[in-house]
Amino acid sequence: MPTITQQSPAKINLFLHITGKRPDGYHNLQTVFRLIDLYDTLTFSHTDKTIGDNLPVTLTNAEHVTDTPADNLIVKAAIALLAFAKNHQILSDSQIAQLPIVDIHLDKHIPMGAGLGGGSSNCATALMTLNTLWRLGLRNEQLRLIGAKLGADVPIFIFGKDAIAEGIGEILTPIDLPAQQFLLLKPDAHISTAELFAHPLLKRDCASLSHDYLKSHCHAFTNELTDGFTNVFEPVVCALSTDVNAAMNVLMTLAANTHTTPRMTGSGSCVFLPVPSDFDKNSIKHWLQSSPFQAYWVHTL
Repeated sequence: MPTITQQSPAKINLFLHITGKRPDGYHNLQTVFRLIDLYDTLTFSHTDKTIGDNLPVTLTNAEHVTDTPADNLIVKAAIALLAFAKNHQILSDSQIAQLPIVDIHLDKHIPMGAGLGGGSSNCATALMTLNTLWRLGLRNEQLRLIGAKLGADVPIFIFGKDAIAEGIGEILTPIDLPAQQFLLLKPDAHISTAELFAHPLLKRDCASLSHDYLKSHCHAFTNELTDGFTNVFEPVVCALSTDVNAAMNVLMTLAANTHTTPRMTGSGSCVFLPVPSDFDKNSIKHWLQSSPFQAYWVHTL
């Protein structure tokens, strides 16, 4: 069988609110996800070996992501997919054992620990592609259910379009937004999500907004952030990381030219600035070349 090459996109959060704590200890969120044209590439190839008692996939070029393959979300996705197929009587143990092991080669471009969802996107791409290669026939909703147990950001990449996200990120509602382009900066910083959620400065009681309100007020969180829209993690991360704070200051200076609002995506450390479509391209080129941080020029999908 020929190899299959898939692009695995990144995401940004236009805003990110915490609306309360759940009985299970997790927090309920409300955000709007946008998918962007910054990609990892995953190449899937059938091998001539069957699964038997082995891991269902082999993973190459991922040593810089996890030390042990079994800890990688791509491998976890394959295991969870087959467990779901078994539990729902789609395949028996003997049928699973006869499936071909799939080799997955990862070509990483999305920076890690950036709030761009690279690992979650890889996981989602693996779920969707292996579902096809192994002919399991699972629906998009079923794949999202599996994905949500692997990571809160996994479902949006299976959903595959801009969305309002609620719950821990698994409740998705499509939203139509205008095309946008962004300057992304990636500071060399990483702060654990657990540390952020435990921080006393973190705002945890944002009002939950109706879908109608979000759709009719998208102008308040696309190019600018007004009417109380924010990323609640941003002030905490900027207080804890001088690099993230410095990157935000760079974008704040540039924002005087774009008249848009810079912000952080996810729980950091990547920050971004919306740039109007008619903005001077030479200025953008100069910004990219002179940035003191790793810089990316991206567009919405």
